[in-house]
Amino acid sequence: MKAMYYEAFEATPEIRTLPDPTPNEDGVVIAVGATGLCRSDWHGWMGHDPDIKLPHVPGHELAGKVVAAGRGVVRFKVGDRVTVPFVSGCGHCSECHSGNQQVCPNQFQPGFTHWGSFAEYVAIDYADTNLVHLPETIDDATAASLGCRFATSFRAVADQARTRPGEWIAVHGCGGVGLSAIMIASALGANAIAIDISDEKLAFARECGAVAAINAAGVADVAEAVREITKGGAHVSIDALGHPATCFNSIKNLRRRGRHVQVGLMLGEHAAPQIPMAQVIGHELEIYGSHGMQAWRYDAMLDMLAAGKIAPQKLIGRKISLEEAVPALMALDKAEGTGISVITRF
Repeated sequence: MKAMYYEAFEATPEIRTLPDPTPNEDGVVIAVGATGLCRSDWHGWMGHDPDIKLPHVPGHELAGKVVAAGRGVVRFKVGDRVTVPFVSGCGHCSECHSGNQQVCPNQFQPGFTHWGSFAEYVAIDYADTNLVHLPETIDDATAASLGCRFATSFRAVADQARTRPGEWIAVHGCGGVGLSAIMIASALGANAIAIDISDEKLAFARECGAVAAINAAGVADVAEAVREITKGGAHVSIDALGHPATCFNSIKNLRRRGRHVQVGLMLGEHAAPQIPMAQVIGHELEIYGSHGMQAWRYDAMLDMLAAGKIAPQKLIGRKISLEEAVPALMALDKAEGTGISVITRF
C-alpha cells in the first residue's frame, strides 16, 4: 500500500510503498476513502505522544469501506461503509461495559497506538465495539471530518458540558475543534461566542453560528470581554486550542457554577497550565476533560446531520492528495486559513 511514513520525530515524512495490513480475529481492514489532518497528528509527529513507536504511519480521522474482516467480527462485513472514533475501546473492560469506551485503559488509537490512516489501507481492531455504519447520504470526506474534532466537540458540548438552550458558551480557538463546537452549540440552542486572534477565522465562526466574536489580540482582558457580552460570564467555556493562555481564559471567563471543558491537547511544554483555583473553589466551577466520543453516540450526531441541524462538511477547507499532506502535516501548528484539510486522493 501507499502510505505516509516517518522513521524519526520532526523528520520530513516520506511517501512509501508498505505491506498491506491484515485483520486480527476481532478486526477489519478498511480501504481509506478519506482521512482528515488534525493538530493531534502534528503532536504525534513532534514526539509528544508516548504511544507512538517508530517507524510510524499517522492518521486517525477516517472513513472508507471494509475490505477484509477477521473471523470473530459479527456486526460488519466486507463492503460496509464505515467510520471509527479515534479512541476505540477493547470491549471487555469495566469502562467499555459502562459505555465509556473513550477512556478504555486498553484503548486502540489508529495513528497513535498503531499505524494509522494516511495510507490506502488501515487495520482497525475491536471492530464490533467501535465501527460505525455510514449512511449512503454521507460522503467519505464528511464522515472523515467527524472522526476526531467534530465528534470530540459533540461530546464536549452536548455530554460533558451539558449545554442547554439559551446558555452562553465561550469557545476559545476557532480551528476545526472550535468551529465544530460553535456549530454544535448553536444547533442545541446556545449562544456561542467565538474567540481567536484571526479576524478571518472569527468571520467564519459567525457563519457557523457564533452570535458574538472577540479578537483576543485586540482586547486587554479576554475574560472581561466575555463577561461584558454575557452580563456576568459564560455558563460553559471550551478551550478548543490547548494553550496555557486559552485554558486560563476559558476558566476565568465563567460565571458562578460555570462549566469548563478542556478539549485542546495540553502536551509538551504546555502540559501543566496555570489554573485560577481560587475562582474554581469560590465560584464552584466545574472542570471537565473530553477525550473522543463512543461509537454508540454517533447515532445522535448522524441524526442531527441528516436533519440539517449541523453541517460538518462546511468545515472542510481543502481536499488534498497524500503527497500534499506531507507539508500540510508539518505546518499544522501554524493554524493558518479556515477550514480543515482532508486527504481524498491516494
